[in-house]
Amino acid sequence: MRPMKFGVGQPVRRVEDRRFVTGAGHYTDDFHPERLLHAVVLRSPHAHASFRIADVAAARALKGVRLVLTAEDLTELGDVPCLAPLPNGDGSKTPVKDIPLLAKGEARHVGDAVAFIVADDVQTARDAAEAIVIDWTVLPAVVEPLDALRADAGQVWSDVKGNVSYDTTMGDAASVDSAFAKAARTVKLTIRNNRLVANYMEPRGVLAEYDAPAKLLTLTLTSQGVHGVRDTLAGSVFKIKPEQLRVITPDVGGGFGTKSFSYREYALAGEAARRLKRPVKWVADRSDHFVADAHGRDNVTIAEVALDARGKFLAMRFDVIGNLGAYMSQFGPYIHYLGATMLTGVYATKAIFIRVRGVFTHTTPTDAYRGAGRPEAAYVLERLVDYAARESGIKPEKLRRLNFIKPSAMPYKTPVGGRTYDVGEFDGHMTRAMEAADWDGFGARLRESKKAGKLRGIGLATYIECTAWGEGEAVKMHVDADGGVTLYSGTQSNGQGHATAYAQFAAQVLDVPIARIRVVQGDTKTVATGHGTGGSRSIPIGGVSAYVSATNLSEKLKTLAAGKLEAGVADLELSGGAVRIAGTDRRVSFAELAAEFGQEAVTAEGDFTPPNATYPNGTHIAELEIDPATGTVAIQRYTVCDDFGTTVNPLLLEGQVHGGVAQGIGQALMEQAVYDAEGQLLSASFMDYAMPRADNLPNFHFETRNVPSTTNPLGIKGAGEAGSIGSCPAVMNAVVDAVARARGLQHVDMPATPDMLWKRLNGA
Repeated sequence: MRPMKFGVGQPVRRVEDRRFVTGAGHYTDDFHPERLLHAVVLRSPHAHASFRIADVAAARALKGVRLVLTAEDLTELGDVPCLAPLPNGDGSKTPVKDIPLLAKGEARHVGDAVAFIVADDVQTARDAAEAIVIDWTVLPAVVEPLDALRADAGQVWSDVKGNVSYDTTMGDAASVDSAFAKAARTVKLTIRNNRLVANYMEPRGVLAEYDAPAKLLTLTLTSQGVHGVRDTLAGSVFKIKPEQLRVITPDVGGGFGTKSFSYREYALAGEAARRLKRPVKWVADRSDHFVADAHGRDNVTIAEVALDARGKFLAMRFDVIGNLGAYMSQFGPYIHYLGATMLTGVYATKAIFIRVRGVFTHTTPTDAYRGAGRPEAAYVLERLVDYAARESGIKPEKLRRLNFIKPSAMPYKTPVGGRTYDVGEFDGHMTRAMEAADWDGFGARLRESKKAGKLRGIGLATYIECTAWGEGEAVKMHVDADGGVTLYSGTQSNGQGHATAYAQFAAQVLDVPIARIRVVQGDTKTVATGHGTGGSRSIPIGGVSAYVSATNLSEKLKTLAAGKLEAGVADLELSGGAVRIAGTDRRVSFAELAAEFGQEAVTAEGDFTPPNATYPNGTHIAELEIDPATGTVAIQRYTVCDDFGTTVNPLLLEGQVHGGVAQGIGQALMEQAVYDAEGQLLSASFMDYAMPRADNLPNFHFETRNVPSTTNPLGIKGAGEAGSIGSCPAVMNAVVDAVARARGLQHVDMPATPDMLWKRLNGA
């Protein structure tokens, strides 16, 4: 691929940023149509309670109140469905517990929606919510996944025995048992992956408008893909044809997986707009977000590894208990299973057996959060490997080298999960990361920390993840009347820089200045199809499709220009928004071709469907100090060496990695959704839920050691989630290294908060 000024591989600055930093972004809450009404949701204050709505008349009678909806008013509508239920290991079906638009008779988590109120303004709607009289009968609640499995645990659903949604396995149990029986050493560790709240900058919102004569409902909302939201709401909730529902997503202030889903408020606002024949807007406040948006992570894994006398991994065994929350969110059951399919990691372990259980609790439902199961898998595996190294007296890097899958073994079929790694040089990036981190110089820095009264630790994590699998992504592209290019894609930017990256694919082929390439997303009327953004698929699938589309368009332009220039197609090239005869100044501009032949003639499509996932991988190394007097952690150095195949834009790539690492550091050291025994969310605001800030983060050293993927023609691997995958285990391995050297502590769970570390260091 030849270097182009604005093409693939170039560090092009984001074209979106001027608009965003000058306040010219246009988000869902920026839309204010005439006659707009506002909505709020009345939510359960109890984690588990039966209830009876005794009186809504007072609320409906308030001046300015236009509509009050309860479950009894919505019998014609369907629930918000789970799209990824899992069968049990024996093939039997599991009970599906979809999310009702409004709870009827029983609330199952704090924040469960029980009424929807629409009024002239938000304050009036809130007053009406307070005027609704509800008789509550509080029932026993269970919030922890291990507690939910106890025989005496309270039941979330009366027809779900033992609170187990599904119980499935993968791998060969007999071969694993045999390997453990003959092992020289076995190591076992129970690891908790803490629950998180996906605190994106822009809370969710929806504006619903109904065109009665056309029978068309339009929802403008925050999402990671409009087509999936449209199809789910139209088919399962409203029970209408897809063409009767238009979904628009404007600018989005962060998504992280959690904005992928169809939420109940979108349907409620739509139904209210249909009934009232007026626009209805609902925008979450941060309190809504904490209790109503899908949470992330939250599982417990019992992990074991069997080693021979040299330290080779003979077998691994995992028991994963995933907390689904009160209902089955859109992909919730699949997330814990997806993570389990990646528990091979970067290691040539021949025998692996995994049991995965999804468990109901009286908590907010969980679903995909940046990495969606793969950070959980990498965390378990890399913590287990470091623990095994410590128990065996083998250096952690040596144990990894001994067990890495070799490049010569590629393509490598994993023993569980049905994965096939196409390429990978794991020792290569670990060695380079150690060099960049000055691993061998740690001893001198450790001595300096001891002099200052600080505990110092260093930890590494080697990871692999799967990205960009599944459906293709059709991209359409046409020349505009002015000679610019418009590109249509069914993915959705949530801040990743799609307007820049997609334009680079077009510029690479068409040689059009990037400022003259317009990227259109987020409208089911304008963009015919799409599978949204998630699983780091936008660039390896959507971007490659854009490249294919641009290639097809270039061929059409050359064919049209050949007649005009009286030349053979093979003699033509694209340059500066025109087609010219190579080596001459004879040319015809794109604008001239569009004017003469019409837009259809200068329109092309491209669609790339991957034959397999891509498998980005890398090494993260964290070095930190702990103040034993306070338990405070300060990260001193952070080094990343990643393999992302072909780099599309180094600036965008580094930004994605930095953001992911920041989220991983947040989970490792401070973030945690905490429920009490009654199911109350104690960390339900920024007063109690800690978020990483700039002064919690070090300067990052980031570089790549790329091996192109073989599963797409450009060799690209997904990168959006990788930073959050390698960071948690690297940081926590460093924390454990520090406390093990100083106090002999061998295991610490996330988050390693100052309070928790101080107590552990002081024997409390």
